[in-house]
Amino acid sequence: MIQSSVSKVQAALKRWDRGTPLQRSQILKHFIATNSGSTGPEIEDEFCQSASLFLTRVSSWLRLTYITGTCVSLQLKTLQVFVAATAGYHFMAQFIEVGGVCTLLEIIGLKQSKDVNRTLALKVLTNIAAAGRQYKELICECYGIRTIAECMAKSKCEETQENCKTVMQLLTQGNPKYELQVYKSFIALLPCTSPKAQQLSLQNLRMAQKVVKDANPSLVEPLLNLLNTVHFEVQYEAIELIRELLSFDVADTLLSGLVRALRPSREDILPDPKQNKLLLSLENAPEMRGPLPAYVKQAAAAKTIGILCRNSANIAESFLKMDVVKNLIYATGNTEHYNSQREASLTLEYLVLTFSPINDLVKEAMGDELYNMFMDDAEYFYTRLKPVQVDVLISNKVISRNPLQ
Repeated sequence: MIQSSVSKVQAALKRWDRGTPLQRSQILKHFIATNSGSTGPEIEDEFCQSASLFLTRVSSWLRLTYITGTCVSLQLKTLQVFVAATAGYHFMAQFIEVGGVCTLLEIIGLKQSKDVNRTLALKVLTNIAAAGRQYKELICECYGIRTIAECMAKSKCEETQENCKTVMQLLTQGNPKYELQVYKSFIALLPCTSPKAQQLSLQNLRMAQKVVKDANPSLVEPLLNLLNTVHFEVQYEAIELIRELLSFDVADTLLSGLVRALRPSREDILPDPKQNKLLLSLENAPEMRGPLPAYVKQAAAAKTIGILCRNSANIAESFLKMDVVKNLIYATGNTEHYNSQREASLTLEYLVLTFSPINDLVKEAMGDELYNMFMDDAEYFYTRLKPVQVDVLISNKVISRNPLQ
């Protein structure tokens, strides 16, 4: 009986060795259907303790064919069965020994790779990274951090990006040798053009920050710049990370950056030369108008300041030592972007109702009529403003030094 089973396995391996790509694909499909979810010992029983011979063949063929794309998906699914098998660490060790990690990273970084193959390669890497510190270090030593980060930034497939996030998350945990490098890669991803990559990087940063302990000062500028996004999921993650960073050394820089964002500089408002070239190339296209990024950032900064002030009286007092009242009043007069006016008014209303000295400052800056309009309905205050009143708001001279004293 045992001899018969061994003969069957030997015959199957010979069919593989002599088979065409089509025949090999059928063998792979049968293996996946039969062994998905199997444990290491169960796979060994299926091959009469010779499963490593089949794994060697698949690993070698993948190395030869991943550039041409021949049956790559089926090969990666087969490898996933091996490396994910419970009590099958010897399969993983064997695959790594023949350069498996480098092959997976090459598939992920290869320009002509299909998204489905990148996703499958990332899933295999996830199993390897989850196996322990030595495997995480091996992935990092093979330039895995850079490869996966670039894939996340450039991929158009959300499933691929989600799997990039999962691997990077694993590389941050229990990997002291490379955790700082992974953390910096998340910061480097913030200015990328993919909103999904920005969202995932922010989520990973929130997790990684607890591991790394000290916040990197280079994080502040790209993080604040993300407030100019029109993608609310990205803005939400950015605001949450700002909240969490207030317990680190970068808190003061973040707070002052938010206050500055309420009053965009002339450079922020001037059109970008690249944008002008784009407009010229679209000369006959219908005109499209949207808020300037600086105004979107202004509205988001006003919203963030309101959230932070409501969460902590100490943070609110820190803001009040800056030009926050003056700049909030200025933002309520930005008729170019109604959301800036609305968010600034709501935050200003909270400060006025919470701190009586601020109430007096605002009343003095606005004048009785404008102040009464503001207090009557702060949220929609902007809809009732006249040009003269807008000028009063924009040119206010409120001094915010120690206003609570």
